[in-house]
Amino acid sequence: GPGAGVPVVVLLGTLAASGQLLRTWRDVRPRETAQVLLPTLLATPVFAALLDGLDTSLLSVLAGAAIVLAVAALLLGLRTVYLRGLRGAVGAGVASAALNVAGGVGGPPIGLYVANEGWDPRVSRPSMQAFFAVQGLVTALVLGVVLPHWSLLLALVIGSLTGMALAERLPAGVVRLALLTVSGAGGMALVLANL
Repeated sequence: GPGAGVPVVVLLGTLAASGQLLRTWRDVRPRETAQVLLPTLLATPVFAALLDGLDTSLLSVLAGAAIVLAVAALLLGLRTVYLRGLRGAVGAGVASAALNVAGGVGGPPIGLYVANEGWDPRVSRPSMQAFFAVQGLVTALVLGVVLPHWSLLLALVIGSLTGMALAERLPAGVVRLALLTVSGAGGMALVLANL
């Protein structure tokens, strides 16, 4: 259920981002990452308190719809001044916190922000991994740590190793499309499972 599901998903995402970050930490852009991370960390406990006790199925539908919209915006190449600079960082950080607390998926708003800022892929990936590792840890602590079943940890290891091997052999566009497809499918699953 969502009460245990979201913290498990958040913790698994934290582990996945941390594992990737072990290889790429030297390319993290600390200042830019902190600019979007700070509003996320400040908003996370606020959203956890606001959403506590609300109908989880409604929250899941809303979070899933927001994820699908953000993925569609990324696929369509949405560019707007509202997703740049400090205003964009704060908006993306707050939106990411809300989606992460509600559905365990805070990536699409950050992806929109990074795309609009025009970060080079060589530094955007590690910077986003650093963002997600810290965001996930804080979200897990705020929501309450729920340890995943061993089978989920095994799937995480297999998926991470497979992803790292394939990502280096596939064109960046293919990897991007695969990530957006998985994110969009996750958003749709949240909506359909809770209607």
